[in-house]
Amino acid sequence: MPTLPAMSICPLMRKISFAAVFGVALAVSGPAMAQGKVLATVNGETITEGDVEIAMEDVAAEYPNVPADKLKEMTLDFLIEVKVVAQKAKAEKLDQADAFKRKLVYVRDRVLMQQLLLNKAKEATSDAALKTFFDDQIKQVKPVEEARARHILVEKEEDAKAIHKRVKAGEDFAKIAQEASKDPGSGKEGGDLGFFTKERMVPEFGEAAFALKPGEISEPVKSQFGWHIIKLEEKRVKPLPTFDQVKERIAQALAGKAQSDFLKSLRDGAKIEKTEAAKPAEAKPAEPKKN
Repeated sequence: MPTLPAMSICPLMRKISFAAVFGVALAVSGPAMAQGKVLATVNGETITEGDVEIAMEDVAAEYPNVPADKLKEMTLDFLIEVKVVAQKAKAEKLDQADAFKRKLVYVRDRVLMQQLLLNKAKEATSDAALKTFFDDQIKQVKPVEEARARHILVEKEEDAKAIHKRVKAGEDFAKIAQEASKDPGSGKEGGDLGFFTKERMVPEFGEAAFALKPGEISEPVKSQFGWHIIKLEEKRVKPLPTFDQVKERIAQALAGKAQSDFLKSLRDGAKIEKTEAAKPAEAKPAEPKKN
């Protein structure tokens, strides 16, 4: 298939540290935010199933191999610690500091940005959209011929000629390859190179291999690696990937493009003014050294 468009998501879309998001959020949360069954209370403040479900996404990212039941327990313990520390921070009036308030606004805006861009990604990656993109791409793919061959690689021409006589006389090609081939990769596999396109091989090898018919053995062929005796096993048209094989890659590409395009449209439609204070300061010329 043609190369999929590169995934281009704003760097700010990287997942916010769960300690930053939930530490700030729980510090200012109250009973109105609680949803679902109460799982714990900390000095009278509740932590609910809804709180745990939200935090579990980030805890799971930190501990991807933890089983689901254990992950829920870990998340609850984490939220209890956050709540205890947040209560202490509020008692010390840290939530009244200007820096805290600015950070809270920043975190809120980032979470809102993340949620909206995730919504745009979901809209762009419906099953119908993925299938349409796949079908359009498949129509543009040109057939590519592949060959599957074995080869025996030796250093000297006389050795290649001697081996060529043996295989032409009917000796087992794969067995001789295992015994004599200097190719460390394919030699132990009986010289089997698997399927390849002509362009993947050095020109001399590719031309010789694709000139053969299935079952034929080439004359000794010289390349930069030495002398080859090639046996063509079969030819085929390279199979196209199935939808299921590339579905995830397509989803990532379309999601990234949708987010990038949406973000660009918002920036283009917004009135953005950068002040002088936001621009990097010009470097001052170095002062001459005093004697």
